[in-house]
Amino acid sequence: MTPGSELTARPPREAGARIEDVACRDLEQRCRDAVAAGARMQFVYAWYPEGTSAAHATAASDGRPAPHGAPAFDDTQDMEGTQEVEGTPSAELRYIVHTAAGRVPQIWRCRPGAQPVPSLAPIAPLISWHEREVTDLCGLRFKDAPQPGPKVLLPGARAARPPLLPGPAAPLTYVREPYILPEIAGAAPDVQLLPFGPIRAGVVESAHFSFYYIGEGILHYHPQLFFKHRGMEKRFEGLAPALGAVLAERVSGVGSVAHALAYCQALEAAAQCEVPARAAWLRALLAELERLYNHLHYLGHLCHTTTLKVGDAEGHYLEELAKQINCRATGSRLLRSLVCPGGLRREPRLETVAEPLARLREEFEGYAAMLETSTTHLDRLITTGVLGKQLAFDQGATGPVERASGVDRDPRRDQPYGAYGELPLRVAVRDGCDARARQQVRIAEIANSIELIEHVLAGLPEGSSRVDCRPAPRSEGLGWAESPRGSVYYAVHLDAQGRLARVKVKSPSFSNWRVFAHTVHGSNMMDYAINEASFGLTIAGCDR
Repeated sequence: MTPGSELTARPPREAGARIEDVACRDLEQRCRDAVAAGARMQFVYAWYPEGTSAAHATAASDGRPAPHGAPAFDDTQDMEGTQEVEGTPSAELRYIVHTAAGRVPQIWRCRPGAQPVPSLAPIAPLISWHEREVTDLCGLRFKDAPQPGPKVLLPGARAARPPLLPGPAAPLTYVREPYILPEIAGAAPDVQLLPFGPIRAGVVESAHFSFYYIGEGILHYHPQLFFKHRGMEKRFEGLAPALGAVLAERVSGVGSVAHALAYCQALEAAAQCEVPARAAWLRALLAELERLYNHLHYLGHLCHTTTLKVGDAEGHYLEELAKQINCRATGSRLLRSLVCPGGLRREPRLETVAEPLARLREEFEGYAAMLETSTTHLDRLITTGVLGKQLAFDQGATGPVERASGVDRDPRRDQPYGAYGELPLRVAVRDGCDARARQQVRIAEIANSIELIEHVLAGLPEGSSRVDCRPAPRSEGLGWAESPRGSVYYAVHLDAQGRLARVKVKSPSFSNWRVFAHTVHGSNMMDYAINEASFGLTIAGCDR
């Protein structure tokens, strides 16, 4: 047994997330108290409980200003907090707070009305990007926000009304606007600027990065994401709940199971639906199959950046073997179209899994040993992309990234869902805080995923794999899952007709892209590609 991968006792399960009303004036103190007690502010989102109305549909068509005066809609206003606009629905804020290991998240419900909403980013820095997303997409502004500018809407983008206001989507318009970069205080004359992207080599996703550097040393790094924002949260609006699982699988293709699982668990919480034990175990099997191929792809790509060609080729060869297991068992290399509200649409063909999985385990063990003894490979990883433990926690790192920085957190153990309370989970934690530690965590997780899959195959309960799941109109639920890249959360609200009124998606890459920039400042250009690969980021998961 490797250090940091021991089996740990699981806390007892609790009922669904508890909702507590918190006044705007009390938010800052509640946040300070929670952070002081070791809690983590997971995210914040806004929604409109009143739903779609003819009044705000008219407001969109006659050109009246968007509610709450967000800069992306009317930058002539100088406002703090919120402002009610006649004919538009009132927004409601939801803060998701993870208080302690073993407890389900708390939900703080805040109805600001005309009151100013204080920014909690000075107290919990990780909430900054989430507040800026709320401003861009829902129109609320936060008082004294340390970074008040747009985040999701690119420079020059304007909308007649907030994009997530219920009802028909308003088209975005663009005006040519200079791309303003931060100034480097006291920068020497020989500081150079390298703009890179948004078109990058091969099939790498679109993003624009600006590097300020001297020689090979990077002084400052400024990423601009969201070129491929697809408005996925808006696309859920008005759908029947069962169809939402199909859409959730497509938020991030390489996280199809985790997204569908978090979404379905949110619906099941809304319906107070208990999934059969057999379905819960099979869902865990699918989630670990997804973790397997993702981590193997990660290791191959990491070898590519360090120019370890044999490791690159073998990693992608093992990834292909894992995807072939997926395809034979489910008909989908990405494990789609199985997870649904109430359980599974159909069961995988389990008889196809055990033998190829055993061969994969044997080949992987040799591959992992090679990676951990290749000195030229390790030389490029050690001390690259250092992310300290406190920084990882404060800035909201999640998944293997945070566990490689010594933060011992995993929702499968700490907020147990599905069958994970009954499976032999080993949480891999390392304190190296660098690219090598991130590789080690994923190697350990691959070994544990194989063990978990074998455990499910050996002890799968009998019985049904699906029950009827029909959440009542105006119900809501929160669901979560640990994807290969970290925690995925879905908050689901249903309208009076029982259709989806609001679906909030919190994806791991949204969190880890925020953290990543902190490891680039002060590093060097030659290590950048290695550092980015070691985080295992996806832009689709971030942009949504």
